[in-house]
Amino acid sequence: MKVSIITVCYNRCKTIEDSIQSVLSQDYNNIEYIIIDGNSNDGTQEIIQSYAGKVTKFISESDKGMYDAINKGLRLATGDIIGLMHSDDEFYDENVISKIVDKFIVLNDIEAVYGNGVYITNDVYRKIVRNRIGGKFSLKRIKNGWLPLHPTVYIRRSSIEKYGLYNLDFKIASDTEFLLRYLYKYKIKTTYINQYIVKMKMGGLSTSKSRAIQVLKEDFKIYKFHGLFALKSVTFKKLRAIKEYINK
Repeated sequence: MKVSIITVCYNRCKTIEDSIQSVLSQDYNNIEYIIIDGNSNDGTQEIIQSYAGKVTKFISESDKGMYDAINKGLRLATGDIIGLMHSDDEFYDENVISKIVDKFIVLNDIEAVYGNGVYITNDVYRKIVRNRIGGKFSLKRIKNGWLPLHPTVYIRRSSIEKYGLYNLDFKIASDTEFLLRYLYKYKIKTTYINQYIVKMKMGGLSTSKSRAIQVLKEDFKIYKFHGLFALKSVTFKKLRAIKEYINK
């Protein structure tokens, strides 16, 4: 079973190598690693090119933003299962992909697997500042603002071909729309693996404080777009995040 892992980046010379090494250190050997770079000019391209022969596919060109870059990677992917490794993040350990594949093999009718993740400080101490436990999947939880942590979600390529790519109408929180579309609208068969999948560094695109208000506005639009009570869903979502910080 081939697994495609996609990393998108732009000017991430300080973190991209950790992400690459994290993927290459996995003990599962049937991995297709795709990196889509937005034409970086800070040395990121040179770092990626130093791994020529180990990175399966590498493209560097201008794009319309992160989700456009992810879509490029999805179009290139040939794996049975597809997941993302953001350029600020790392796998929790070297066994992550093996555990995910095992779940797909044991439950051969499932379309998606998700797990746990932690947010860590972007320094030598790597202190945990937020703990995201995925927990059991349910549509009720989704209505109450819960979604699995995006980089812990692995989906069959056949499902992505069926239900579509990231919606570029949403510039900041298209991952929320993507997950709601797959898990809530189309109700793909999804299961939880009680394993830590990813370490996410604070200060990256997905954790930047400057983007928080923008994400909040788009979340309202996205939950409305999918016919959910946006005020309730988004409020519960933010309260859950605060609780996770407190209970880290």
